[in-house]
Amino acid sequence: MPRPRLVRYLGLAGSLFLAGAAWLGGASSPWEPTVTPRTILAGRDGVLLPLCWLLGTVLLIGAWWAGRRSVPHPRWAYVTAGLWALPLLPFLPLGSYDVYSYACQGWQQAAGLDPYAGGVDLLGCPWADAVAPTWRTSPAPYGPVFLVLAAIAAKLGGSLTGTVALLRLIAVLGVVALGWCLPRIAHRAGVPPERAVWLVLACPLVPIHLVSGAHNEAVMLALMVGGLTAAVARRPLLAGVLLGLAVGVKATAVVVLPFVVLLFPGLSRKAMVAGGAAGALAAVSFGSGLGLGWLSGLAGSGVSVQWTAPPTAIGMTLELFGVPGAVAVTRILGMIALAGVLLLLWLRARRSARTGDPLRYTGLALAATVLLAPVFHPWYALWPLAVLAATVRRDTRWLVVPPAVAAALCLPDGYNLALATKAQGAIVMTLLAGFLAWKVVHEAKSDSRRPGADHGGTDRHRGVP
Repeated sequence: MPRPRLVRYLGLAGSLFLAGAAWLGGASSPWEPTVTPRTILAGRDGVLLPLCWLLGTVLLIGAWWAGRRSVPHPRWAYVTAGLWALPLLPFLPLGSYDVYSYACQGWQQAAGLDPYAGGVDLLGCPWADAVAPTWRTSPAPYGPVFLVLAAIAAKLGGSLTGTVALLRLIAVLGVVALGWCLPRIAHRAGVPPERAVWLVLACPLVPIHLVSGAHNEAVMLALMVGGLTAAVARRPLLAGVLLGLAVGVKATAVVVLPFVVLLFPGLSRKAMVAGGAAGALAAVSFGSGLGLGWLSGLAGSGVSVQWTAPPTAIGMTLELFGVPGAVAVTRILGMIALAGVLLLLWLRARRSARTGDPLRYTGLALAATVLLAPVFHPWYALWPLAVLAATVRRDTRWLVVPPAVAAALCLPDGYNLALATKAQGAIVMTLLAGFLAWKVVHEAKSDSRRPGADHGGTDRHRGVP
């Protein structure tokens, strides 16, 4: 059997096993106590559920890893990614209960309530018992663009099942749009389009968390990468509008805007990007009746305390060694460090705007955001992957490892395995963060000593347009 065919059907087998796990123990309504390592070892979940989850996850990750160097053409990558996603569509959401929170926030918006004023415990929702207890008191942390989409899903869907089905459809359309954009950015960066499509669409995080879990990352990434595609096509106003709408799904997308501006010569075109983004965001914010209340909702996203976020892991490690309140301090220091890193990346992108490509720095800025933010959820790994997969020309192993690890973190109905390894995980992540910091400093010193590095010489010698 040819290797591409073997890769395709191994991944499909993994997806079928995961579909079995979703059927047996996905995120159900009403919310039930989660499947945890303890319940699995005690035999409460039977044998078939954990076995389906384990085999499915291993096969899907393994097929994605093996296939990254044997993708014959983009069409093959599209078809394979579609086959892997298809078995998960009819079953319960995998990996989290977040889609039920989306449904309730959409219901509140459709009912004329303000989802930023409180959680389902205060504002109510006919499906409140499906929302995970952690988020029942939290106001919506998402932008007005997504709340409008969720409200449409709730109004047209009517029931919880119908609303979740429409939210999943929206997510699938986002993935399709993302897949359409990737080859265009890859062509601009001199990256094989089939490789970019494979690394993003066939990534296990896509079928598990975007398709099955219906996470709104699908919408944010589609709009964000769509904005980058418009920028590559030299359409500043459209690029700005799409990026503004992406910010209106999740505020994280704002990181991309300063880098996209660098793709356009002349002050007038730069102003069109900024004006398009501000205008689109303002139109949806005030047109939906939500105003700027969504900015206050961002504070609720930091409730989770897990070692998967390096700044949080460092704080947890310090607290293990007797330093009280360290997590809050290291999270603040992480945000300060992120601001510095983003500024440094932007300055380097500006210097290389003529001889290099700011798109690559956009991906690195998203990677820095994921690494230094206070909270990390597995699907966040898709933020940088969606850009770096289409802009990095060297060996891609370092792109594949973090999403592969992230894809294995969540049990079928959303229990994060990081919760079962708090102390050990915090210490390991702290050591890893220290190593990565040393590595970055070492590489930066090497780059500064390399001839032509400050003027984009290395990119020029590789023939970057």
